[in-house]
Amino acid sequence: MTVRPQPGRPAASRSSRPVVLGQNQYGKAENRVVKITRDGATHHIKDLNVSVALSGDMEEVHYSGSNASVLPTDTTKNTVFAFAKEHGIESAEQFGVHLARHFVTSQEPIHRARIRIEEYSWERIPASDANSRFIGADEVKHSFVRQGQETRLTQITYDGERWEIVSGLKDLVVMNSTNSEFWGYVKDKYTTLPEAYDRILATQVAARWRFNWTDDEQCMPQWETSYRQVKKHMLEAFAETYSLSLQQTLYQMGARIINHRAEIDEVRFSLPNKHHFLVDLEPFGLKNDNEVYFAADRPYGLIEATVLRDGCEPRIPEDLTNL
Repeated sequence: MTVRPQPGRPAASRSSRPVVLGQNQYGKAENRVVKITRDGATHHIKDLNVSVALSGDMEEVHYSGSNASVLPTDTTKNTVFAFAKEHGIESAEQFGVHLARHFVTSQEPIHRARIRIEEYSWERIPASDANSRFIGADEVKHSFVRQGQETRLTQITYDGERWEIVSGLKDLVVMNSTNSEFWGYVKDKYTTLPEAYDRILATQVAARWRFNWTDDEQCMPQWETSYRQVKKHMLEAFAETYSLSLQQTLYQMGARIINHRAEIDEVRFSLPNKHHFLVDLEPFGLKNDNEVYFAADRPYGLIEATVLRDGCEPRIPEDLTNL
């Protein structure tokens, strides 16, 4: 006969243990939820990948195996899907706020909730103009194609009193085919790179920005508008900066966001420099007048920096993979 250990029974021996439990959390990762909102014949899609991490009074489950304070991860999964129905998905940030508040306020042992969300964008497929109704083109208000640009990100953290919202994006590939130079750098005996006075500048943007909304007494930002505007200012700065270095472009991108979006205090970028090298065509009797390039995927220069509102302290991790 199997004898089940009694929860809490090992407590007497725990004091003699030479090790103690450190930071811990648990939850359900990568809950893929798609919410269809039907506005008559017009449908709207929100496509999210939601990860929940909870922490609090969880010592006993680690020491003795008692689950008395544990909300099952399956329950957190079910909550994600139920909230998609009950609250809808106005924005990734708003949805994360609903979830974080629920877990912290409804479960006494849980003191902190962290919600990470990736959002995948879809765009509507337009109907052709002529002779198309017979194949159902009058119903294209519910037909979409997945956008191949960036993935939108957000992380919502709540401890029952304070909020921290860090949003962002990844895999946004941008290029300037001119108006970029790189010269005047340090040279030593290992330097072979020629100076460039007209080069391609390309990068795959990973960015995070931190909102200064931290408690419920403040006016909550308009999340959807904020995301669109941040991306707009980021891209405009990239396009409009005559670049002498990718670092200079990065700073201008962050500064434009800080200067135009009062709800944001900090922006962190990780910009891999997607190098393009002119191909030597002289062996073929051809002149390459900045027309044909070899795109090298690796190794690549990696430029990273944080841009802050004056007087603010940095809180976004230096390594964005930890977000």
